[in-house]
Amino acid sequence: MPRDSRRRLVAHAVLAASALALSACGAPGGGGGGDGGVEGKVTGQVTFQTWNLKARFQKYFDGVIRDFEKKYPGTEVKWVDQPAEGYPQKLSADAAAGTLPDAVNVSPDLAYPLAKAGLALDIDKAAGKYRTEYLDGAWKSQEMPGMPGVYAFPWYLNTGPMFYNKALFRQAGLDPAKPPTTYDALFADALTMARNSGRKIAMLAGTPSIEDFGRYGVRLMDDRGTAFTFNEPKGVRLLTHYKELYAAGALDPQALTAVAESAGRKFEQQSVAMNPGSALDLETFKRDAPGLYKNVGITDAVNNTGKANMYVQGLMVNAQSKVKPAAVAFAHFVTDRQRQMAFARQVTVFPSTQGALDDPYFTKQDGTDATRVRVAAAKSLKTAVNYTPVVLSDQMKTVLRNAVARALQGKQSPQAALDSAVAECDRLLKTG
Repeated sequence: MPRDSRRRLVAHAVLAASALALSACGAPGGGGGGDGGVEGKVTGQVTFQTWNLKARFQKYFDGVIRDFEKKYPGTEVKWVDQPAEGYPQKLSADAAAGTLPDAVNVSPDLAYPLAKAGLALDIDKAAGKYRTEYLDGAWKSQEMPGMPGVYAFPWYLNTGPMFYNKALFRQAGLDPAKPPTTYDALFADALTMARNSGRKIAMLAGTPSIEDFGRYGVRLMDDRGTAFTFNEPKGVRLLTHYKELYAAGALDPQALTAVAESAGRKFEQQSVAMNPGSALDLETFKRDAPGLYKNVGITDAVNNTGKANMYVQGLMVNAQSKVKPAAVAFAHFVTDRQRQMAFARQVTVFPSTQGALDDPYFTKQDGTDATRVRVAAAKSLKTAVNYTPVVLSDQMKTVLRNAVARALQGKQSPQAALDSAVAECDRLLKTG
C-alpha cells in the first residue's frame, strides 16, 4: 500500500508490516505450496485482496478487473480491500480459518509465515515462465530462507532519497552542496552540526534499524537464513558510532522513542537536519512547511554498499485456492508491465518489471523536484536490494530497538547489547 510504503521510507523500518503471529511449526504442508491444479482452464471466481488501496484507486482496479474478465471469459474477480490497521492480524486469522483469498497483497515478511505453513504457492515452480519479465532483485525478494522457490509475484517497489535542510547545514559550517553519502561522512557531519549549533540541532531523529545495519555493510544473517549475525564487528562499530552521536547531541533527544510520524515532524519543524523520505513528501513540505521546502536538499540515502534499499510488495497466490489457474493468471495480469506502468503513473511507486524503469517517465527530467526524486529512485532500484530479512518479525524488531536503546544509554556495551539481541532473535526464530 503506497501510504504504508511511504511511512517505511520515512521511518527506515518502513513498509512497516508486522510478521504474522501465525506459527507455521507443524502446519500441514509446511515448506511452501505446490503447483497442483495450476494447469487448467482459467475460469471461476477469484477473490483478490489488497491492502488499503480502494479509497484512492478504485477506478484503476475496477479497470484492471474489467480487462481481466474480458480477456478470460468465464472468470469473475471479487475485490476485497482491507484497512492498513490490523492487516497482518487479519491475514493470520484467515490463514488459521482456511479463508485466505485466492490472490493476496503481501510484503515478503507477511508472505514468509504463510509460505512456511504451506499456504503460499511456489510461483517459481508453478509459473516460472514469467520470471524473465521481472527485475532480478524484485523476483529474489520473494524468496524465503530455508525454502526453495518464490512465493509471490513481485508487484510495486519503492525506495527513497535522503532529504536535508540546506540552511541548517550552512549554519553549522557544512557545505550544503556536499551532503554525506557514506556513514563515516554522516557521523562526522552530525558531530560537527551538534557542536556548532550548541547541541540545538540534531542531524537525525531516529536510531539505527536493521536496514541501517544492512546499508552499513553488516552481514545480517548466515547464508542459510537460520541465524542472525548483526552482532559481528561491523555491526558493533555502527552501534558504537550511534552511541557517540547520542552522547554528543547529534541525535534528537527523543530518538529512542521516535516513530515515523514524529521523525517526519521533527524534520518539518527544522529541529533535525536530515530525514529519509520519498517524492510524496515534497508535496507535504510545500503545503505544510514552506519555510523548510525552500531549503530542502535531495541526496541519495546514505550507504556503504553502493546499493539502495528496496521496499517491495507482492501478490501471493493461495496454495489451497480452488481456482488456482485463474488466480495465477490474475496475479500475473495485475503485475505485468502494462498494469504496473499504469499504476505507477497514479501514485509514487515503481514497477518491478524488466525494462519499465527505462521508460521516459522514469528517466527524463522536467526541472521539478518531484521528477528529480523519481528519476533518481528509478535508477537506484535497478540494483537495489531488500535489506530487511523476511524472517525479522515485529517482535524481533522490538528486541533490536530495545538493545540499541540500552547501548545508547550506556546500560550495556554495544557488543553486549547486540549479542543479547541476536540470541533473543535466534530463539524467536527457532520457536516461531
